[in-house]
Amino acid sequence: MRLLLTGGGTGGHVYPALAIAEALAGDLALQPLDVLFVGTRGGLESEIVPAAGVRAEFVSAAPLLRTLSPALLRTFFANARGFVQSLGLLHRFKPDLAIATGGYVTFPVIAALRAVRTLRLSRAKIALLEPNAEPGLTNRLLGPLVDEIWTALTPAGAPKTVATGTPVRASFVQPIEPAAARVALGLDPGLTTVVVFGGSQGARSLNDAFVEVAATLAPERQLLLVTGARDYEAVAQRVRGLPRVLALRYLADPRAAYAAADLVVARAGASTLAELAATGTPSLLVPYPHATADHQARNAEVFARAGAARVLADASLTPERLRAELDAALEPATLAALRAGARGRAGVDPRANIVARVNALLRPNYVRP
Repeated sequence: MRLLLTGGGTGGHVYPALAIAEALAGDLALQPLDVLFVGTRGGLESEIVPAAGVRAEFVSAAPLLRTLSPALLRTFFANARGFVQSLGLLHRFKPDLAIATGGYVTFPVIAALRAVRTLRLSRAKIALLEPNAEPGLTNRLLGPLVDEIWTALTPAGAPKTVATGTPVRASFVQPIEPAAARVALGLDPGLTTVVVFGGSQGARSLNDAFVEVAATLAPERQLLLVTGARDYEAVAQRVRGLPRVLALRYLADPRAAYAAADLVVARAGASTLAELAATGTPSLLVPYPHATADHQARNAEVFARAGAARVLADASLTPERLRAELDAALEPATLAALRAGARGRAGVDPRANIVARVNALLRPNYVRP
């Protein structure tokens, strides 16, 4: 089976694609499996995908604009070029199935494949993973072009939708002893541990607030700040010399950090939420306030209603409010309830769900349920 994956820009779009490739590689009915990932050279995928051993090619693309502006012409030509480049890729690779996992690069790639299908030059099926509670502009535009939409935080029911969940790599469900994880990260194995993730690109408001909190950290607690590359030098300088505080630029494999954490403080990107559910990790979510259609706030609401997380608005992220939220979340009874809620969000394995959907899509006489 020839599988084309497309997505990019952030880890939240790339890591689910890699998890899908990993899951499909384990299904004997789909072998031999030939995988091609299509992204942009400027996105995080240009590093992550080759490092994972997956073949990658790159096309031109630009974010779709919602208003008229001088940049509109540049956007049009960038995506038109990506459309033409995608036609060439499709001619060479000839996929049996394409799966889009989010990011603006998916628009020219999937539009090109749909055009090729319309001309009866391909019979490839097309699936779209929508892991957020509120789809962005690109996914809304792609909806009519795909055969199935796989959802995670919204119930199935709309045309073409099938609830699958957001897949994570198999290693995330393998248990790691917390004390061993803390030692591996350079932390004290016996202290209550708060891990702060700002996503693949970091989060400045989280970094700034936690630098202030770090100076008055309770003696029984320690703090791991995963800052992102942009803010690392500044944050590392500000926390240098503070006891029980460690700043890291980035974690390509965050499994140890989830295992080490009594509490994770993070944005509410769909991939992060899937990892929190898979690892059963309690969390305090601070949704990114400028996310498209405010989808991170919607994501966080779903987790909060399930008892899997507490939520703090970015606008309320003062050191004083943050200290109070940490004290409340780290109460033993609250932590136990949040952990149970997070595990409850894991549900049926999304990897198995997606393998089943792929096999169904590829059946000659496939009938959508």
